[in-house]
Amino acid sequence: MAEAGKLAQVEIVARHPGELPLAAPPPGRWALPADCAYCHITPNETVDGIAYPALPETGEVPLVADCTSSFLTAPLDVAKFGVIYASAQKNIGPAGLTVAIVREDLLERSRRDLPAPFSYRRQAEEGSCVNTPPMLAIHIAGLVFDWIADNGGLGEMEAASRRKAALIYTTIDSSGGFYLAPVAPGHRSPINIRFHLAETALTEVFLSEAEAAGLTNLRGHCQVGGIRASLYNAMPEAGVVALAGFMADFARRY
Repeated sequence: MAEAGKLAQVEIVARHPGELPLAAPPPGRWALPADCAYCHITPNETVDGIAYPALPETGEVPLVADCTSSFLTAPLDVAKFGVIYASAQKNIGPAGLTVAIVREDLLERSRRDLPAPFSYRRQAEEGSCVNTPPMLAIHIAGLVFDWIADNGGLGEMEAASRRKAALIYTTIDSSGGFYLAPVAPGHRSPINIRFHLAETALTEVFLSEAEAAGLTNLRGHCQVGGIRASLYNAMPEAGVVALAGFMADFARRY
């Protein structure tokens, strides 16, 4: 919003009030100006662990989505969007590469004064080679695409994602309040699972013992604290089973 505001007027069309449980703003309450250039959403929000249960209806206004964290974790109907973009570092490969899917009629709306590498129109015209592309990142992305195809495609990625998320959320919800998830059921991200311990003083103990058990990078985002388990495609189900087992054991011991 801050960066877009340097080039155009930005309107906030929906906002969650912030009280618990957290949830995506109800689509029926969006105040979407009819003359806006596009509507931008992030279908899976990584800091709070909120996922949209359904896409908003934007009519003739193009829907633009930052799908970085959810891209390739499930089938996606690209026809519902004007633009989809996804940075590579979550589910595709190393940072430095972004995949953009752009509706063809919108390419002509690309500003003519943009530097060529940042113009979707120019990149489309030049087959993504208007400048020297990051070849190693593209090569690794190709290997990841092959891996997804060889392991059942996006349907199987979605099934695995649901199994992994269900195991952790069940562990949270069956802990008798020892673990708490702040996001409302139906809005919980299957990819970025945020929770905290009812006894907050145990947070650092949890993180320390988890790391000693080989379960790393579980500290919540610095803005919200707590615990966050990110279950991207590269996280095997065995790792999620290990985390759920550790959580249950930790709850029994404390």
